[in-house]
Amino acid sequence: MRKRSRLRPPRALQATRAGWCFIAIIIGVGFAALNTGNNLLYLVLALMLAFLVLSGLLSETSLRGIRIERSLPREIFAASPNRVVLCVHNGQRRNSSFAITIEDRLDTASGLEVAGRTFVLRVGAGSSEHRSYLFEPARRGEIEFDGFRVSTRFPFGLFVKSRELDLPARAIVYPAVVRLPPGAEAVASATTDEEPSGASNQGDEIAGLREFEPGDSLLRVHWRSSARAGRLLVGEREGIAAAEFEVQLRLPPDTPETLVEERVAVAASQVVTHLELGRRVGLRSRTTLFAPATGFAHRSELLCFLARVAPDSSEDAA
Repeated sequence: MRKRSRLRPPRALQATRAGWCFIAIIIGVGFAALNTGNNLLYLVLALMLAFLVLSGLLSETSLRGIRIERSLPREIFAASPNRVVLCVHNGQRRNSSFAITIEDRLDTASGLEVAGRTFVLRVGAGSSEHRSYLFEPARRGEIEFDGFRVSTRFPFGLFVKSRELDLPARAIVYPAVVRLPPGAEAVASATTDEEPSGASNQGDEIAGLREFEPGDSLLRVHWRSSARAGRLLVGEREGIAAAEFEVQLRLPPDTPETLVEERVAVAASQVVTHLELGRRVGLRSRTTLFAPATGFAHRSELLCFLARVAPDSSEDAA
């Protein structure tokens, strides 16, 4: 990336269709002025050249001082739209930036690919604007964001001037979550406040309350206590009858790639579904065993493993 940054020019300029037409008219007026010696044609030629200079100055003003921050979602799933938020800053004190197009790029083995685009009409001097785009990766696994291509056609649409902003970031794409067959996601009966001694219909007993955390099932929320406290509280349960579910994943070395992705997607779907139902979920593969547990950290651990698993030495390494 550093080598590419040193070799590329600070700005890139490309004429639009209207720009090429305007340049052709300038050339025609210039030839006519030289051949005829008409002062009026020289004046028109000077005005048109000044128009080009003004276009370059204003477009440079729009691009200068632009800085972008990227906020990735906490979880990124393949074959699903994931919203990426961009914060566009204008560091200039006096000048606003207009008509900014932003392309977020991925660094892949085949080169740079566009992850998403967004447009900002105006960013005031010293202010910021928030924009977002939907990122839908095709495959699971690790990805690397390279940076941004920031461009503008301001003010006259004759040229597209662009600059590159480096902002590398790594992320992991979880497997696609598919719809499970009927009955696979049977919902366990929810706990009600009328149950005696805090016992649930699963045989658990509420041992205490804690703050709601991302990844907790809404079935575990103690609504009466949450209403009194003014915030979501989750009931901690203990007992031998807690619902547990173990996902088994088998990927022999000769498994076709399409079947590998299908099995991994089903395993990820089962993990997500049963964890959201408040069950303790474990995962067993040919070489790896995850004990049943709950919580967002356990969910991330299982999904990260499924994002990297493969029917060869990759699974052994995991």
